Amino acid sequence: MYNEYEIKKQICEIGKRIYDRGMVAANDGNISVKLNDNEFLCTPTGVSKGFMTPEFICKVDADGNVIQANPGFKPSSEIKMHMRVYKERPDVNSVVHAHPMYATAFAIAGIPLTQPIMPEAVIALGCVPIAKYGRPSTMEIPDAVSEHLQYFDAVLLENHGALTYSDSLLNAYHKMESVEFYAQLLYLSRQLGGPKEFTPQQVEDLYEIRRQFNLPGRHPANVCVSAKEGKKGCHSCEQKSTSNGENTELVAEITKKVMEQLGLK
Repeated sequence: MYNEYEIKKQICEIGKRIYDRGMVAANDGNISVKLNDNEFLCTPTGVSKGFMTPEFICKVDADGNVIQANPGFKPSSEIKMHMRVYKERPDVNSVVHAHPMYATAFAIAGIPLTQPIMPEAVIALGCVPIAKYGRPSTMEIPDAVSEHLQYFDAVLLENHGALTYSDSLLNAYHKMESVEFYAQLLYLSRQLGGPKEFTPQQVEDLYEIRRQFNLPGRHPANVCVSAKEGKKGCHSCEQKSTSNGENTELVAEITKKVMEQLGLK
């Protein structure tokens, strides 16, 4: 069992990882860890996640009120979003919010990550939906995220970024890495003529592997919001199709935005 100081050090280490990997710029992003039902550690607002030290980290209660913070530091303005995750998902012990370039580009273009293109993504993530846009630091974002919390362990935030959460800080961070890697592969494969997707049976086979591993968290292999409503599951939904003109335009737009960000155009 780690003491608070060790957890603060881990938060700083993960903050440096997301900064060094280009998942955040300047002072973007935020991280939190649950200590118990009424105590949480979180990153401060207005601070680069790549240059934090343990004394930067704040402690808040379940309502986001400050329990302890050193002079000059106050909790992230997005703490409401984190608290909503903890409230509605008692199995979650850590939340990571970042702006990874490819995943955020999909969020900006309005394209959810639902195409089954590689085993690891299907098994670990399932689908990554988009939570509707909300103004930062308001209750609009927690309310939007809330719609997806019982079915997914990762969501894109419309025109904003990505949110991942899990039973540990390391696992929540790894999910963020997986979301970005999935988005990057999907983007690149689309430039090569479009990905070759798994068949429904292949997807079901991968779901069964996940069930056998008894992996924690929420996933379409165990509970699918679409199937629950009598619709097609997200790995076979019509939303992912790029055969119509509207989605073709979205793909063109995401290509343009990402290439501009990479300085390739």
